[in-house]
Amino acid sequence: MKLSFYIKYTSYLFVAMFWSQINSQNNNEPLKIEVFKNRLINFGGEAGDTTTVKRLQNGRVVFKKVVAPVYKKGTDVSIKVTLRSNGDKWDKSGSCFVVPNREQIDIIDVALGKEKFPKSSNVLGDFQGILKTENYTPAIELMRFMSPFGVGHYSDEEKYPKMKYYRPVYVPKWEKEVVWESDISELESLVTGEFYIGIWIDTWTPEGYVVDVSLQYSGRQRPKLKVMPLMNTVYYVEGQKIPDLFSQTALGLDFSVDKNLKDVQLYYTTTGHGGHSGGDEFIKLRNEVFFDSKLVINEIPWRDDCASFRRFNPSSGVWTKKDSAYAYNENFKKEFKEIEERLASSDMSRSNWCPGSKVAPYHVGLGDIKEGNHKLQVEIPGTANKKEQYNHWLVSAYITYKE
Repeated sequence: MKLSFYIKYTSYLFVAMFWSQINSQNNNEPLKIEVFKNRLINFGGEAGDTTTVKRLQNGRVVFKKVVAPVYKKGTDVSIKVTLRSNGDKWDKSGSCFVVPNREQIDIIDVALGKEKFPKSSNVLGDFQGILKTENYTPAIELMRFMSPFGVGHYSDEEKYPKMKYYRPVYVPKWEKEVVWESDISELESLVTGEFYIGIWIDTWTPEGYVVDVSLQYSGRQRPKLKVMPLMNTVYYVEGQKIPDLFSQTALGLDFSVDKNLKDVQLYYTTTGHGGHSGGDEFIKLRNEVFFDSKLVINEIPWRDDCASFRRFNPSSGVWTKKDSAYAYNENFKKEFKEIEERLASSDMSRSNWCPGSKVAPYHVGLGDIKEGNHKLQVEIPGTANKKEQYNHWLVSAYITYKE
């Protein structure tokens, strides 16, 4: 009896000391938390650690619980994601996300079969779990990224000697990994205390990818913000459809706030995908975002600097293209001549992303908004799916505000 009491007492004491240490984090001390290290993300492949890390979609999604100090006066926060191919040679969509409110229905509850998406979170009946409701909270993206073609795994020219013939003269070597960093300080309230963080990569290979994720807290005081997720079309949960909904309808959300909100900021992330050379990945389509019927974002999301990521894309498909050059010859005399140059798939311009890039959200201030009903609407003239083109748009949005 005494031994049992002692074990319980020491267990409670340990937990109390742990939480005391976490919550008494000195606000001017920087802190780094390793969330994932050498984490496998694949489809039906090797599972890796399944004790602290949980897998969904047969390994395409991983998530875990994280505990971080609560900074009463706020802090800067940044995220760092490192990715290496473990054998997947293709470019894939990726999303690092946080589940903001476990007290409500969320994607983890639904994925584990504990809950169902509320009908009011669905669009056109078939596209589930996209919109915020009174009792459902969509995941918020900490970072949207696009995997490059085969970085790391296919970067070894000794193991894969053909790769040297894919490499243009201006790339001295293939990189071993790709690293992305972003300031996510506006989301500080979601990544302190206890929270769940995960990564989704749209891979369909058993080899997949290896990722590292870390969070860095500066300890520098800054104003604390509230965050409200609004919508997210990324298909984290098995059974969610590829969101080709924009060819059929605008994406609209009616929501209400129970008090006046100050200095409201809207964050909107968007990327177009699919359709091969003539689809939404490769054509310019305007995104219009309306808040309370006012046009607040009016952009054509586009990246035309994809060739600058060539060193991260060893397994990209390569063609040759005839061109003309006016350049020095072997006798140091300029001459005009026809040449052939490599043109890689990874060089081609795309709808707001490049293979190997992260995706920055559009950010716009909405001012103060009053208590009551409001509406967010996204309009994209998306291309309808035909056969296996998989045209779709991944969009997500949230607001931050002061009370």
